[in-house]
Amino acid sequence: MIYFVSDIHLGCGTKEQQERTERAFCRWLDAIAVDAERLYLLGDVFDFWFEYHTVAPQGFVRTLARLAELADRGVEVVLYTGNHDMWCLDYLKRECGIRIEYAPKVETIAGCSVHLAHGDNMNIKGEPMLKLMNGLFRSEVTRWLFRWLVHPDIAAMLGRCFSGKSRKSHGSELPPLSVLDPLVEYAVEHSAQNSGVKRYIFGHTHLPHKRECGDVEVLFLSDWSRDEATYAVMDSHGVELKRFEIDETIS
Repeated sequence: MIYFVSDIHLGCGTKEQQERTERAFCRWLDAIAVDAERLYLLGDVFDFWFEYHTVAPQGFVRTLARLAELADRGVEVVLYTGNHDMWCLDYLKRECGIRIEYAPKVETIAGCSVHLAHGDNMNIKGEPMLKLMNGLFRSEVTRWLFRWLVHPDIAAMLGRCFSGKSRKSHGSELPPLSVLDPLVEYAVEHSAQNSGVKRYIFGHTHLPHKRECGDVEVLFLSDWSRDEATYAVMDSHGVELKRFEIDETIS
């Protein structure tokens, strides 16, 4: 089976919330280990992740250990970076055996061409400020300057600050379905130009949903901040969204 999950946001919230999320996610990883052939992490696995060449963020040892164990067993683990963990270098590849993708990509999965992406910097042509910020944060020059000018402790503090402001700006309620429209539009336009691609899977919006536009199928995954998380599972018969209960008493 092929699994897709996103927006765990490890390290987000109070200490209790952080522990609850990681315990639940580890329990999910243990469950899928039974039949997983490939695992796609579609961004924002961490609430903030920034690597220096000899320094990586503290914490998440239970998650990293399980991902490394999956890779050691022969499960291909792939991370498509999101807007909260885009500044990866090679630590996760070296230590955990994770393949890292920094941009949207079409992959052949179970005999089907599937377009994968986090979804944060796509179809934003009508938002010049967002395009500017995306370009700035993804710039190699910006990353180089940040590494040389900002101490890791300060970087972690700034990361937590920006992540917190981002959450407050979006609120705690689920967004309306209309927030998915730009990515659905992107999928339809991309499929029209690439006729063999009919399936698209995104994270980022935190809003689990499946949209069919003719023969184009677009799936959105949830975050892990509520009582249940929605992920996707795929095999040769197709793809479907499934729910995982985040129960504090057994996580």
